[in-house]
Amino acid sequence: MGQILALVVVIVVVIVITKLVRIVPQGFEWTVETFGKYTRTLSPGLHLLVPVYQSVGRKINMMEQVLDVPSQDVITKDNAVVRVDGVVFYQVLDAAKAAYEVSNLEQASLALVMTNIRTVLGSMDLDESLSKRDEINARLLSVVDEATHPWGVKVNRIEIKDIAPPRDLVDSMARQMKAEREKRANILEAEGFKQAAILKADGEKQSAILAAEGKREAAFREAEARERLAAAEAKATTLVSDAIAGGNVNALNYFVANKYVEALKEMANSPNQKMLLLPMEATGILGSLAGIAELAKESLGQQQTKSSIPPPR
Repeated sequence: MGQILALVVVIVVVIVITKLVRIVPQGFEWTVETFGKYTRTLSPGLHLLVPVYQSVGRKINMMEQVLDVPSQDVITKDNAVVRVDGVVFYQVLDAAKAAYEVSNLEQASLALVMTNIRTVLGSMDLDESLSKRDEINARLLSVVDEATHPWGVKVNRIEIKDIAPPRDLVDSMARQMKAEREKRANILEAEGFKQAAILKADGEKQSAILAAEGKREAAFREAEARERLAAAEAKATTLVSDAIAGGNVNALNYFVANKYVEALKEMANSPNQKMLLLPMEATGILGSLAGIAELAKESLGQQQTKSSIPPPR
């Protein structure tokens, strides 16, 4: 009996010590209840409680926690049904409020977030809900954080993970996007053709201008050449006329021989001329050439005589 009594005493002492000494781990806070009434909050570390008189009420996690929001169907303002899910980051700041102001903190927070997701997306069109995700997150954070403040909770972030419209709507949007891209491609192609046509027309214009300027320059030079040739012929004709008037027969022979040779050149350069018949005497041409030589000698002799005569004083 003594051994049994001693064993019972040891067990009682262990239980009393266990109830007396409490160690709160880091990242948690425990509430203390006196006969079921909240009295204080235990911070991380070693604490002593009076057994039976005092007890641990709730063990609250004070670290930032993540709450997954399950997928739900939401009807947008333009009656499009989308499937939405998200994630919530929150942290308990007041352990007493989180323990006694709400029955189930996670369940209450989840219900609050899901309800406000339907409210926010229900006030927006489908295009707005797909393109303004940051605005949705900001509105949800503002509403949920204000609603959970009495629970001693701080909601740090709310992120919409996915907004999935119906399959037929996705296909329709894909066709619309394809048509828009084809439209832009056609516009760019038409702009390219337009630019190419403008550049081509400008090039043809510049080419025509340069060709006209070239023709004008060629015509000007050709006219200048003809003018010089005519002046030379006129001068030669004048010299021949003066020589004939002076009674020089060789000048007349030069004139006849020159025209004779030019006529032969034209006959020889004719494209349809395959055979050239010359019913004439070779001595006629030689005589004309001899007359040209005599005329040249006489002209040279006259120039030398003029240069030897002294100028008058």
